[in-house]
Amino acid sequence: MTAKEFGRRQALRASLTGAAALGAAQAMATPAAAGERTARAPRGAYARNVEAIGYSDLDHRPAFKMAVRRVGDRWYLYTGHFWHSGWSVVDVTDPRRPEVAAFVEGPADTWTLQVDLSGNTMVTALESVFPNFGGDPSADFEDGVYIWDIEDPVRPRRLSHFRTGGTGTHRNLYPGGRYVHLAAGVPGFTGNIYMILDISDRSRPREVSRWWVPGQRDGEAKEPVDDRRPHSHGFCCGVAGDVSLHGPAYPAGDHVYLPYGGAGMVVLDISDVSRPRRVGGLSFSPPFHSRFGVHGVLPVPGRRIAFANSEDVSYGAGPAPHASIVDISDPAEPWLLSTLPAPVPPDGAPYDDFATRGGWSGPHNINHHQHHPDVQRQGDLFYIAHFNAGLRVYDVSNVRLPREVGYFIPPEPSRRYGPMPEGDLVVQTEDVVVDRRGFIYISDKNQGLWILRYTGPKTRAR
Repeated sequence: MTAKEFGRRQALRASLTGAAALGAAQAMATPAAAGERTARAPRGAYARNVEAIGYSDLDHRPAFKMAVRRVGDRWYLYTGHFWHSGWSVVDVTDPRRPEVAAFVEGPADTWTLQVDLSGNTMVTALESVFPNFGGDPSADFEDGVYIWDIEDPVRPRRLSHFRTGGTGTHRNLYPGGRYVHLAAGVPGFTGNIYMILDISDRSRPREVSRWWVPGQRDGEAKEPVDDRRPHSHGFCCGVAGDVSLHGPAYPAGDHVYLPYGGAGMVVLDISDVSRPRRVGGLSFSPPFHSRFGVHGVLPVPGRRIAFANSEDVSYGAGPAPHASIVDISDPAEPWLLSTLPAPVPPDGAPYDDFATRGGWSGPHNINHHQHHPDVQRQGDLFYIAHFNAGLRVYDVSNVRLPREVGYFIPPEPSRRYGPMPEGDLVVQTEDVVVDRRGFIYISDKNQGLWILRYTGPKTRAR
């Protein structure tokens, strides 16, 4: 199938899916404040300053991580999936009628959750499936990453397979050029470590270097506490396995920022990619929870700040999660500027707070792909997927006083596709990508792709 060849049946199905999701639209937003536009939300949803544009059930394959690109006059969204091994290519040229253009089957018993791309190169992660997500610990699986050529946007062509051994890779980043930054579970280590991969020859990727928090390697002594310098904090966390690079490692100039779970935010100097060297860091656990204590980091060097957040998988039973703004004027000594306010349930919602409403709660993924030219640049609006609180939008023009300016909580899922979340079937918004047209894409564990648009007060572009 070429980029413009879609069957009538597929197009009709996609159109009907969107119509079913949006045809019953009604004004359900909470009352608008002065100067705000009341967004319209589909039945069962809640919205403020965000409106639903389109929907696709993705042929009943719920998506996880996403990446977007423009090719000629077409726009494509590439997705990994939760409950299916493989990747979809979705034509989102008309966001009102997203169409699944292709599905590429993945290896059996393997998580293919994560995807990143630059130009005509795509990198997809391969990982063992967690048992609580339906994984079979005795099953064979593929590990590492696949490298793809996507010159034909709807017919990805696999070029190579780099194997890491161990559990494979989780969330990786490919900013273009020569190097891929991996969060890799490799033999002989506890938790994921940082690995730099050279793909200058895409058919023969090779490891350039690796870095880990002291104590992750089997039999290795943990470094002693030294309060005079930033440290990993892993050696004083209650669970050693909490010290793990979730990823993506995010490079900015000669530095790379690592979201290292219970070890906090770690900053390395990679001016010599063959020898990454630690220069700084910031601990978050305690007071925040240790497991995935720092789940994501997005440095914005032009503003001398970084966004950092945790991932809470305790069903609201543990210490608080966080979404934070950090001063990185001096990468060797980052410090906390502020935390984003926690979401408040909308008027009329049948729950008092998000922590106890069921499912996972708290922040998860952000509009991370700032290295991609077709993604909206990080400016005064900050977009974050917030599990059972849906999409949240913050005005971060004042980094000392961020404030929420919009949200979209999808209708509750009507069909369970996988074992998560445990307990009640509720919204679990997973990922968010915003293209430079301003269209917002969000995914969920147990429903399809929502395409949204922010309608609130204008903010400055940066």
